[in-house]
Parts: sequence; structure tokens; C-alpha cells
Amino acid sequence: MFGRREPVPFAFVAEADRFRSNINPPPRERLSVSQQAGRWLMGLTIVAGLVGSLVVGTPALSSDRPDSHPQQSQASQDH
Repeated sequence: MFGRREPVPFAFVAEADRFRSNINPPPRERLSVSQQAGRWLMGLTIVAGLVGSLVVGTPALSSDRPDSHPQQSQASQDH
């Protein structure tokens, strides 16, 4: 079954490398000033949110404590 080989025309593959299209994609539209400002504000908001979460979350992740005994609330000291 595999002994019979037929020639397969692969000339179209070789020609595809040389083919150049004369059709260009349409030029990209320029963003308006309000669209650019909106993108900048969105990026700035995302970065500020990431930095804010890092600043708020860093003290919770620190493992060093100044006192070794657990803190007691003021209500438990009144009794």
C-alpha cells in the first residue's frame, strides 16, 4: 500500500513565498484626544490600584512582630 508513490505538485508552495499582494490593509485610525486620555486614565487607575494593594497588603504579610505575646483588647482588660 505504501510502495506506490505519486508525484505531488508542490509548486504552489514555492510560489507562495514569492507572491506579494498589491492590496494593502486600511490605515489605522488615529485616536482622538479624549480616547488617548481615557486610555491613560485607565492605565493609571490600574497601576494605582496595584500599588495601593501592595502598600495596604505589605504590613499584613510581614512576619516580624515587636511583642511576642498576643495582643489583648481593652474590653478583656476591664474584667
